[in-house]
Amino acid sequence: MGVEKMEMEDTDSTLMENGKRPPAPKPPNKYETLYQPCLAELVGTMFFVFIGCVSVIENLPATGRLQPALVHGLAVAVMVAVMDNISGSHFNPPFTIAIYLCGGMELMMVGPYLVSQVIGGVLGAGMAKLMTPPDRYRNATGAAFDILKSDEHLYRALFGEVAMTCLVTMVVLLVAVNGKTKTPLAPFLVGCTVIINVLAGADVSGTCLNPARAFGPALMTNYWSYHWVYWVGPICGGVVAAALLRVILGDNKLRVVMKS
Repeated sequence: MGVEKMEMEDTDSTLMENGKRPPAPKPPNKYETLYQPCLAELVGTMFFVFIGCVSVIENLPATGRLQPALVHGLAVAVMVAVMDNISGSHFNPPFTIAIYLCGGMELMMVGPYLVSQVIGGVLGAGMAKLMTPPDRYRNATGAAFDILKSDEHLYRALFGEVAMTCLVTMVVLLVAVNGKTKTPLAPFLVGCTVIINVLAGADVSGTCLNPARAFGPALMTNYWSYHWVYWVGPICGGVVAAALLRVILGDNKLRVVMKS
């Protein structure tokens, strides 16, 4: 490496001496800056929803919440780790919205990311349908969230989705966007937060925290009861998390108040 560096420096010196400019850097590859990140979001969301749906459909009563909690959390950790340098590993519309609000991505990429995530959710639910027995798929409504049965539990479930999505989104922003707290442990920490949320709140709302995760199986089984909760709750939670970073927890670059 040292020899190569010296040769490059000699070449640059020769070009400068001859009055020639070094060749201009190549423009960014459009595939890698636009299409590949969207495809990574689609594929990552697809496999996350696929694995998550199968874990719910095939959940053994003896394991209770533990099986879905571990499967969703570990799936998130793995996909975040392998896709991070391609798309940033969002796989969740509230994450994308919050990351944009905190300056972590350009506006022009928000729409394509959201569309890719929703399509990925539908494909993942379809893959789960192909893999699981038809009677189990129907009984579990394709792993759409059917915990919420009546208006009596509506506001508790809605608050749960807001609060738990806020927590996991705040962790994402702190470990991946906020310069002061970025860490290579991001996949592990995000995955652990998902596990904690599912263990704590699965019996309250199903712990969706992700509209793409809710939409795919709902579409596959035509199950729409209280479906809006799994859009409004997570998106509100993501916006609250972004506000926390912007106003209170963010570093000097990210925070909008009390700047030095």
